[in-house]
Amino acid sequence: MESLAANIVPFPHPSFLNSKLPINREKGFFHCWPCKQRSSSSSPHNPTRLNCHKMFVPGFGEASPEAKAAKNLHNFFNYIAVKIVSAQLESYNPEAYEELMEFLDTHSLNDGDEFCASLMRESSRHKALALRILEVRSAYCKRDFEWDNLKRLAFKMVDESNTKLMREYVLETSPATENETGK
Repeated sequence: MESLAANIVPFPHPSFLNSKLPINREKGFFHCWPCKQRSSSSSPHNPTRLNCHKMFVPGFGEASPEAKAAKNLHNFFNYIAVKIVSAQLESYNPEAYEELMEFLDTHSLNDGDEFCASLMRESSRHKALALRILEVRSAYCKRDFEWDNLKRLAFKMVDESNTKLMREYVLETSPATENETGK
């Protein structure tokens, strides 16, 4: 069964889109999408079909949404590595633990690479801490992070959130009696 998106008929100028987008009257409106048009003969009875396997996400010119997510995960792995290293140091090297905590008080963990670069340049003792954080960050990302679980949880969260929001909207907008809703 063909999907609905595969049967899109190009309109001369859809009102819901910005009128400044380039429109090629010969190719149809959707020539600017990153989709390949079929080269089959297009006529009013045989509309042009688009071969799209992914959604086009506008506004991510410099990087894909996946690249942005990867950057956020990269910084998150740095945060996790700092937590792991600080927990290890607290039990067997309290002096290094205190130095790391003092450094954390004055430096943000928002950018993991910037944090580690600053830590390396602080002193030779801090350099050793930074190298340990880099080592743990890499090991955690490659061996311990449960990538399949991340995907499963992300799917589950989106599905549950969508269902909850739709249910709440229907309950708010439907004229239901108290007996029907159970309240």
